[in-house]
Amino acid sequence: MTKWTKNEPPVEQPGPEPELSPYQQAMRQRLLAAPVVPAPEPWQRIAYAPVGGLLGIGFASHPGAGQDLVMVVSHDGHGLFDAVTGEKIARDRDADPEDSSPDADPALQCPGLGPVAGSKVRIAGLFGGALHTTSGDGWKLEVVAPAWPNERVLLSRDGGLPHSGPHGERWWHIFHSNYSELRAAGFSPSGQTLAVATSSDLSLWTRGADHSRSSD
Repeated sequence: MTKWTKNEPPVEQPGPEPELSPYQQAMRQRLLAAPVVPAPEPWQRIAYAPVGGLLGIGFASHPGAGQDLVMVVSHDGHGLFDAVTGEKIARDRDADPEDSSPDADPALQCPGLGPVAGSKVRIAGLFGGALHTTSGDGWKLEVVAPAWPNERVLLSRDGGLPHSGPHGERWWHIFHSNYSELRAAGFSPSGQTLAVATSSDLSLWTRGADHSRSSD
């Protein structure tokens, strides 16, 4: 039988943080020295959309054409983007307050709009959740913060950190969130779209419907 007492164990005072090892320092310096560069082929940046008060994003598939769609949830409502063209194809400024924000749903879902109206879209961002960090055919996405709180988004073909090869050959620093809070970054389930969302904007890259999942 467990005996309960009113006495709590003493609170341990945290000791000093250990210094970075030479290996960790070298890795941090490599990340800090890597400039932002365009994503490599076959990726193409197709959209940069200012979205004030962005809370999160989620992916859906067009029920007719099948291409990736990106749903954006913000303080000003919901929006839907075509992830092949970057065009905004639907907008709802007066979403129902009961489900206008993903934190109102245990599964972090919001009602779809436009061509995906009547379905639910899972949202990753301020309230939790995550997007795919691999494409299924060798591309990988990582978020690092060598100068916290400013986060950087890395795209790679070498399996991820520690990125032993030169920057710009098998890994690329494609986004630096040094002006707004990063909300979410990742691939669509199809692996054809890459999205990065901050509290103030959405950026989209695509490799298009003509690129198969087995392409390099």
